[in-house]
Amino acid sequence: MKLEILIVTARYYADFSKSLELSATKFLNKKIKYKIISVPGVFEIPVIISKNIKKYDGFIALGCVIKGETPHFEFISQATTNALMKLSIDYKKPIGNGLITSLNKEQAFNRSKKKGREAAQAVISILNI
Repeated sequence: MKLEILIVTARYYADFSKSLELSATKFLNKKIKYKIISVPGVFEIPVIISKNIKKYDGFIALGCVIKGETPHFEFISQATTNALMKLSIDYKKPIGNGLITSLNKEQAFNRSKKKGREAAQAVISILNI
């Protein structure tokens, strides 16, 4: 079976997003067909996945949310994660959660190096079950 994956990347923190994307695509390599769609921020990721849910076998959500001085961090992180989980369960399709939620840019930088790969691995492992 030839798998097709959609990677949806939030560009709000472009450096971290690029690192996430690179680690995911390196894992997928040329063995698995994928397409990348960029969105402004993580909050927009579930909408794009929803619009494409029937076109792909699995999805990888990539992006970064860094805690600021307001509760906005918690609202965006929770709403996005809940929406991704609901889509995954409702449509019975794996969505790799490559969303970094960190307290600062240093944490985000360190996690961005491998979080994309981990999300890609999770999707592929579920599709191969």
